[in-house]
Amino acid sequence: MSSKPAKPGYTRYCPGEESVKISDAVCMGRRRANFHKCPGCQFNDDERGLGEPVPGVTTQRPLVVHVQGQRTQPALRKERDDMDPIHRVFKAYDVRAIVPDPLSEDVAWRIGNATAQFLRTSLSGYDRSDDAMNTLIIGRDMRSHSPALARAFIEGARATGGRVVDIGMIDTSQIYFATNHMPCCGGVQTTASHNPSNYNGFKICGPKGKPIGQDTGLREIERIAAAISRHRVLDGEPVRVVDLSEPYRAQLQRFLQPIRPLKVVVDASNGMAGRWFPILFSGTPNLTVIPLNFEHDGEFVHPPNPLVEANLAQLQAAVREHGADIGACFDGDADRCVFVDENGRTVPSDLLTALLAEEYLRQRPGATIVYDLRSSRVVADVVRRAGGIPRRERVGHVFMKRTMAECDAAFGGELSGHFYFRDFYYCDSGMLAFVAVLNALTRRNQSLGTLMSSLCVYAASGERNFENEDKQGTFAKISRQYSDAEIDQLDGVTVQYPDWWFNVRASNTEPLLRLNMEAANRELLERRLAELTPLLGHPVDH
Repeated sequence: MSSKPAKPGYTRYCPGEESVKISDAVCMGRRRANFHKCPGCQFNDDERGLGEPVPGVTTQRPLVVHVQGQRTQPALRKERDDMDPIHRVFKAYDVRAIVPDPLSEDVAWRIGNATAQFLRTSLSGYDRSDDAMNTLIIGRDMRSHSPALARAFIEGARATGGRVVDIGMIDTSQIYFATNHMPCCGGVQTTASHNPSNYNGFKICGPKGKPIGQDTGLREIERIAAAISRHRVLDGEPVRVVDLSEPYRAQLQRFLQPIRPLKVVVDASNGMAGRWFPILFSGTPNLTVIPLNFEHDGEFVHPPNPLVEANLAQLQAAVREHGADIGACFDGDADRCVFVDENGRTVPSDLLTALLAEEYLRQRPGATIVYDLRSSRVVADVVRRAGGIPRRERVGHVFMKRTMAECDAAFGGELSGHFYFRDFYYCDSGMLAFVAVLNALTRRNQSLGTLMSSLCVYAASGERNFENEDKQGTFAKISRQYSDAEIDQLDGVTVQYPDWWFNVRASNTEPLLRLNMEAANRELLERRLAELTPLLGHPVDH
């Protein structure tokens, strides 16, 4: 089904409604009626001082720069945009900010409206007229302000005329399940993941869990949200509340093979694993669980970021105290998981990617395994040895999911503890990573520490952070200093020599440079770190 051609002379449209062309007269009529999409619209002649005066509409005439330095209209528009909190909450992969300033309920409403507009207008063919496909699925985490932000988001989405399904308090991976389980135009999880309790945000995906990032729709949603304001609308169709716990449990349980007796300490980090781990795994034969921090009231005993070694101390102590086989620490929204072995030692997620890659290549010989470019060379070595195809990719779930789908990859992993599965819609799931580790321990009938010892081939720096005001200049300096190496710019700059390599990249969420280095031995690693780190800025411990 194709859109009707625009009538002659119909060249204007409202923000977010590019496919619906309107005439000059209709445009003027909407300005006369103070239509909510007019402020900031590129066709608002009154703001630009080009139209006839419209009663009730405040106009702004162009300002000309004189010797005194008066500001031009574009300068005023930029100043207005800089003041709009919308532009302070959008990040590279999602929406995330402090509540309530800049992320207020008003901002959540605007983002909800813009998200629904974008996802619904992205539908094609008969899907556009299908009420079920025009449905947006919304979930939320346990943070104290998540219910209010989710309500505001839902109200904004309903103002577009579409349907909304509320699936309640969930782990983020359940949104990916929901958008595959039900017909819809997309899904949104209200969460700030591993950030402190005063943060919140929205993770957005399209139908079938398709990732929405800066270059795949997030920038357009920001543009639409900036052009609209919150307004009252007539009540539409009621929000439908759906509980997906049974089908979601059934979906994950089908991947869990009969396991040998295992004792596991699980740290839910006072996040969504505290609610969903019991729902998904209670009653599993041979599984003994020692729970830590399963309360989920929006406050955290330790920051819900398992990448920070200090946040694993409680888990490590409990594993040793109880003689557990493994420990697992989930982040706030439970879409990623970091493991410790039977001795309480942290298992690097890239090495776990290598271990699990072997398992998935047994099931799908010759398949592609995707890993982020910070990962140890061990990953590619193991994949090739197991007959698979290693595929190196940029950091971030948007890039990983896209490449997983393009290559029909069996499995993927990131250094951050995100693991991706072909049979989970090419999406990441902390719960499914837990299942994969249980299956591997059972099939191999060895301890996690023993399995990991054969993969500890190289000396690694771990991720180190540096404050740096001239990131591009630093990249250029690195490229000049190491010009005799193999260099690529897939994500930041990666420098490779036969016996050592490193990657330096700009953080997508913080004003930092991040360094990962690996070498054939510890002495070489320390020598190369001493040589490189003075170029990178001021080291910071986070």
